[in-house]
Amino acid sequence: MKKPVAKMSILRFAVAFAAMAGMLLALPAPAAARETVAFQGYPVGSIVVRTQERRLYFVAAPGVAWRYPVGVGRAGKTWSGHTFVNSKQIDPAWAPPPEVRRDSPHLPDVIPGGSPRNPLGVAVLALDHGGYAIHGTNNPGSIGRFVSYGCIRMHNRDVLDLYRVAGIGTPVYVLR
Repeated sequence: MKKPVAKMSILRFAVAFAAMAGMLLALPAPAAARETVAFQGYPVGSIVVRTQERRLYFVAAPGVAWRYPVGVGRAGKTWSGHTFVNSKQIDPAWAPPPEVRRDSPHLPDVIPGGSPRNPLGVAVLALDHGGYAIHGTNNPGSIGRFVSYGCIRMHNRDVLDLYRVAGIGTPVYVLR
């Protein structure tokens, strides 16, 4: 009597597993998936942004990095240097800085976190340099372009991946 029950349980599990696999296959492909690439010259655990490539690298192991596409500063707004992550936040509110407010006076004083109009997307890693940050975006078409006032934009999925592995104090190298 126990064998038929065991076979039935296995059959139910197999049917449930097949249904779940089918649902996963039906999901749209991610907007951007990280790539694992060979990478030299920076310490493990650091972030390197190559502005001209419009790519961000997280050094995951000696000689290995995860590469992500990013949006970077537009003409006249790019910068370079060495800094570090000084804070992190999920669903951050955004207050337009003075320069952005001058260019877009119609913007509200604050756009709450979670709003589809919030340019920071789902997460932010603030940098200890000039008010810049690495953050998500609710405008995925801006990734791979020169579009920002100096911040580094990532697909929301990618910034959450980076948020998980980069802590406060993570070194960041921004190269032109």
